[in-house]
Amino acid sequence: MSGDDTSAVARVVVGVSGSLSSVTALWWATTPARRLGAELWPVPAWAPPGGDAAARRSAAGEWQRPAEQRLAAVLDEVFGAEPAGVPTHPVVVRDSPGRALVRIADREDDVLVVGAGRRGLRRAFTGRVSRHCLAHASCPVLAVPPSPLQTVHRRNAWHLRIDTRDL
Repeated sequence: MSGDDTSAVARVVVGVSGSLSSVTALWWATTPARRLGAELWPVPAWAPPGGDAAARRSAAGEWQRPAEQRLAAVLDEVFGAEPAGVPTHPVVVRDSPGRALVRIADREDDVLVVGAGRRGLRRAFTGRVSRHCLAHASCPVLAVPPSPLQTVHRRNAWHLRIDTRDL
């Protein structure tokens, strides 16, 4: 599905992969959607492992259905169904995430919301989707920084001290 919908309703398009960054972005995307009276368009993008050759050898919906189910699970986990007061239009796209989001959020009055990914040294190797969107989108892009809970989770996993003043 492309973003060439000709309706006059403003859209807030948000990338949803199921990662903590994307869940944080999904949560924050409801604020501009409410303020603008816009539709919320959560978009997971997927590509079959093995590329197009693998897709040709598999059943038509083998990869699409799991992506739709993951999106429904994330929406249910974050909102309990749909965010109150925000019309939601979920779209599952077969493409790389950055290209899919830029293609869908193609109108000037759209707002594209993406998770900014991790901070620190590993940031140099992550965040390709947010960088692609910031570089190529024709609409405003809101890159949501990681939740402080991600930092706490990571530091707990590595058994490092947590200074709550940094949160």
